[in-house]
Amino acid sequence: MVVEKSRTNVYLDTNLKEQAKEIYKHYGLSLSEAVNMFLAQSVFNRGLPFEVKIPNDMTLQTMNDIETGKNYEDITLDELAK
Repeated sequence: MVVEKSRTNVYLDTNLKEQAKEIYKHYGLSLSEAVNMFLAQSVFNRGLPFEVKIPNDMTLQTMNDIETGKNYEDITLDELAK
């Protein structure tokens, strides 16, 4: 079966692209092959091929607190088990 191909330009975060290429290389995939797999799964699923969630206000506040060190303390697994 002959598949017609077309060239598409996309703007990617350079660092993210290089990290992704390293991951795909371990699977023997090129960036183009990985993008084609993503598109095929999008068509198959009739949407994104993974779940996307928008964090609620409490989760966003917790994430912000962790980043700023506010309302946050390190504990060990042993302390947590008590």
